[in-house]
Amino acid sequence: MIVVDITHTCVHTMSVHSYDEPVSIKKIRNLRKNKYNDWKLCTGMHVGTHIDGPGHLTDSDLLLSDVPVNNFVGKGYLIDARNRQIDVSLLKNIPDEKDLIVLFLTGMDKKFGTEEYFSKHPVIPEDVAQGLVRRKIKMVGIDFFSPDTYPFDTHKIFFDNNIFIIENLTNLEQLVGKDFTVVALPIKTATDSALARVVAIINNT
Repeated sequence: MIVVDITHTCVHTMSVHSYDEPVSIKKIRNLRKNKYNDWKLCTGMHVGTHIDGPGHLTDSDLLLSDVPVNNFVGKGYLIDARNRQIDVSLLKNIPDEKDLIVLFLTGMDKKFGTEEYFSKHPVIPEDVAQGLVRRKIKMVGIDFFSPDTYPFDTHKIFFDNNIFIIENLTNLEQLVGKDFTVVALPIKTATDSALARVVAIINNT
């Protein structure tokens, strides 16, 4: 079984948007002094690789901890959008199946940690989002900061149709031409969004 980790590592020095507080990871217990090791993590839920739920930008009271775990697992489909704009022509080869997890590869993850990553990221236009809704996908994942900018209409199109958004993925080029399953598990916190460990399992053919 080949498993590809498509998650950014959460570290103390991780780059975050100016709206977010810095991530803090500290060792708070030491084996020699305290007889055990322990760490403390302080972070917002929208840094690094994470999953946005509807309550992020709507009045939904849905918490990710209440969502059945199978909602975060599904057959994946990769859209290679490197060196081109994201438009509806990229949707033409999506299989006619429900509950796909569609991932967008742009290569923007290689700029993670730079100002450009946050200020000049690609976007998913509203007509593309509507096209994904019509295909009844369950999740969309991107290797960049956000699928849109203020007033976040693309976010809301997805949320209004119960489609979760996986942001800040990486290593998606390893999935080109592959048949794979996505496992995108948010940490089980009673929050509308959460950090996640996301992997792709390459299916044997």
